Amino acid sequence: MGFLFKCLMFLGYLFPHVCGITTLEALLIPHLRYTMEINIRARTGLVSDFGVFDRVVSTGGSGHVELLKRAGAFLTYSSFCPPDDLADRGLLGVKSCFYTQDALGLWKIISRYVAGIVSLHYETDDSVKEDLELQTWCREITEVWLLGAQDRGFPVSLQSKHQLCHFVTMCIFTCTGQHSSSHLGQVLITLDWYAWVPNAPCTMRLPPPTTKDVTLEVVMATLPNFHQASLQMSITWQLGRRQPIMVALGQHEEEYFSGPEPKAVLKKFREELAALDKDIEIRNAKLDLPYEYQQPSLVENSVAI
Repeated sequence: MGFLFKCLMFLGYLFPHVCGITTLEALLIPHLRYTMEINIRARTGLVSDFGVFDRVVSTGGSGHVELLKRAGAFLTYSSFCPPDDLADRGLLGVKSCFYTQDALGLWKIISRYVAGIVSLHYETDDSVKEDLELQTWCREITEVWLLGAQDRGFPVSLQSKHQLCHFVTMCIFTCTGQHSSSHLGQVLITLDWYAWVPNAPCTMRLPPPTTKDVTLEVVMATLPNFHQASLQMSITWQLGRRQPIMVALGQHEEEYFSGPEPKAVLKKFREELAALDKDIEIRNAKLDLPYEYQQPSLVENSVAI
């Protein structure tokens, strides 16, 4: 997921026009804000030499790279699109899967918002195909930054308004709802569960036991040492606390749209988000353990942490 964020961050290259920004740029910019900064912080503080991963996590500062390489082989376009991904995993009919319900609801709202904006910018499928900057942007993401991911379903060109809307919806959902589904797990659960290091140790200093006659001394020798545990608790607190300044999905104050038509589309987008938020709130009130990871009022408008 983070790799795709980096691919989308080249806004200087994204539809580069001399006279101001285009409608599509205005559509994407709010959802890419701060992402480059947080990626740089991760590279310099988390996965760098002598960074947090080196000092605390069992993979070290380079082991996670091998994990990412292996996972990248299974990265497909459909895995970024909930309607396709959930169907592939057989989760569409599972009523107890609240991620399915909320992610699909959020995807549909974002999709309608994107379609409304795209229709103002492109009148026909031919106008999409003839936009050379758009086509170059799409091809570079797939062929260069995703290392030839067309074999895994990523498009190298956008041939219709529908295909463009699907691609842009994927971009926005990835940076908002999909990121929220993992990040809010840290915010809403981490301090309750992971702050107690034995619940989820960041590393193991001995191999897992193979018999049940394990002594307390072996357990303590296996868990992270004091230094590792203290760092884990510190990181847990940093990631688990709510951010003092949070911009919810669609609620950015900057005005990127200047005309009445796109502003009307944005207004409708916010109204639909509010309706979904209320529906989730009503459902969660009946649950012993509320599922809030896709609740629009809690979903960040961009990857800011």
